[in-house]
Amino acid sequence: MDKKDLRIIFLGTPDFAVASLAAMLQHGFNIVAVVTAPDKPAGRGMQLKASPVKQFAIEHHIPVLQPVKLKSQEFIEELRSYRADLQVVIAFRMLPEVVWNMPSMGTVNLHASLLPDYRGAAPINWAIINGEKQSGVTTFLLKHEIDTGDMILQESCQIPDGCNAGQLHDLLMHLGANVIVKTVNQLAEGTVKFIPQANNSEKIAPKIFTNHCEINWNKPGEEVLNQIRGLSPYPGAFTLLGKQVLKVYNAHFIGDNNQHQPANWQIEYGKKPYLCYEVLNGKVYLDEVQLEGKRKMTISNFLNGWKSDT
Repeated sequence: MDKKDLRIIFLGTPDFAVASLAAMLQHGFNIVAVVTAPDKPAGRGMQLKASPVKQFAIEHHIPVLQPVKLKSQEFIEELRSYRADLQVVIAFRMLPEVVWNMPSMGTVNLHASLLPDYRGAAPINWAIINGEKQSGVTTFLLKHEIDTGDMILQESCQIPDGCNAGQLHDLLMHLGANVIVKTVNQLAEGTVKFIPQANNSEKIAPKIFTNHCEINWNKPGEEVLNQIRGLSPYPGAFTLLGKQVLKVYNAHFIGDNNQHQPANWQIEYGKKPYLCYEVLNGKVYLDEVQLEGKRKMTISNFLNGWKSDT
């Protein structure tokens, strides 16, 4: 089938999905409609704001569907009216079978991990939290069990030293856009080879909750840094400074050969002051923080204001 004749519905919401949608348009694919989240209140005025995918779709004159309920008969009938041959879903909600099984060619998903590793809602965060040196993206066909469908393409990349979740997000966003174009080309040409997934991976990527974000100072410094980077810039690792919540977005670690009992906060003075915490094998030095109710700032600016408050 010529790719211009392949009718595609794209489902996605955030910037991560926009990169793939843009790449598909640039390569001449026929996107007949976009499905994205309903507008949500945002900002100080809590004005309704469209998702990045909706904004992009409107700019490129693509019809937009924004269902509140994916099983509603009105949405199902509207979706079916576009007579899609294929659906592509990236960073969207879980789809009911009536939706993902609708097109004759099925629904393809792009996942930000090397499946079967890191199935779940937060693969980028958990890869860094767990100290992985490699990540990547996988395309696969949706089926009932989450992230378990037959794989189509997979490409890996190295995680740069010091990389945080936001930086890996951007790296995989662009890698994923290239892979989704290759995937849909293969589907259109009929050259795709489906690869069944193994079910032997113990690496999972559940949704991030508050208990995952509190820094555990009883771990080695390398693991503390991985946790901080894996949650930066969102949702942010945090700790308590006195009775206040302190978010930590960036830090560095200086280790030694001695074993320590985790201590309390210390301020060290050198060319500039540092707030640090002694951990099992050295000290973790905070570089960028945000005290509750305040803006994000460097540790030098934070200490100037924090000392004046004590």
